[in-house]
Amino acid sequence: MKKIFTLTLFLMSIVLTAQDSTAVAKKFKLSGSVDAYYQTYLSAPDDAGVTFGTAFADQTGFAVGMGNIIASYESGKVGAVLDLVVGPRGAGATFSSDIVDGIVNQAYAYWNVSESTTLTFGRFNTFLGYEVIAPAANFNYSTSYLFSSGPFSHVGLKADFDLSEDFSLMLAVMNPWDTNNTSTTGEYSFGAQLGYSGQFLNLYYDSGNNGGLGFEIDYTGGFDLSDEFFLGINAAYNDNDGSGFYGAALYPQYTTSDDFSIGLRGEYFALHGDANNDESALGLTLTGSYTVDSNLIIKPELRVDSLTDADGGLYGNVLDNDGAPASSLSAFTLAAIYTF
Repeated sequence: MKKIFTLTLFLMSIVLTAQDSTAVAKKFKLSGSVDAYYQTYLSAPDDAGVTFGTAFADQTGFAVGMGNIIASYESGKVGAVLDLVVGPRGAGATFSSDIVDGIVNQAYAYWNVSESTTLTFGRFNTFLGYEVIAPAANFNYSTSYLFSSGPFSHVGLKADFDLSEDFSLMLAVMNPWDTNNTSTTGEYSFGAQLGYSGQFLNLYYDSGNNGGLGFEIDYTGGFDLSDEFFLGINAAYNDNDGSGFYGAALYPQYTTSDDFSIGLRGEYFALHGDANNDESALGLTLTGSYTVDSNLIIKPELRVDSLTDADGGLYGNVLDNDGAPASSLSAFTLAAIYTF
């Protein structure tokens, strides 16, 4: 009996130790990414100072994108996430001129009120659009006009509801568009997202004053057309006191093997209203994605944008190789993204 009792205690100690280790492992998680790229223009001199007019990846030669570290901690029904970024991409996403010191990309606490309801309070990345800030989560390395024109992040309170196995709902009250820390005007913005089986209808509203975004409706989704072929879709319309933007983008992606896939972003984007001259862009971006040992992603990319406004560029002048005004811009980019 003494031996049996001793063996029982020993087995119980192993089980309890394993349970404790599992609990600790579930509480804290550290992840992140680092990316860099090389870019050269094919239709313009690299030193001409021209860009596509979209966010991030706007340097020529060798350049750094961003590095980010995401620390998350969960204890029971509550938890917190801190996402710190450095580098030009991080600075652009947070509207900071400091590209060296650590910048807060996300910082929020959450409470799983029930199995179907979660409250999130703090700074979190936007729910609008198909693309995101961190390049590891995008298929294309460069970003679209739709993504670049909308908000990157919000500061506020949101509630996520799992209505059923297929339906979800998010409601949010936040500071106005891209107000990173505090709202000094007494204004707020409101957001909503209705999801059904991976398809999302997004709504956003602020007064449009003090540089606000105004009203935006956005659809994001996609379909698996086969085991190898996926089609992503994004469409949006924005209006701020009679002016704004609209557009649509398709993201066909084909997986050729476990390590390699290829995808195209085809986007039409235009400005509208009295404050604009109906500028528009048709962008085609072809990207390959090769994964090395599950952590390193190599992305060669060819991008060609055709621009219709009189100045040659949607947000500035575009030149050709002879330095003359042009209506298109093309570039080759090679990016490396490491995730952990």
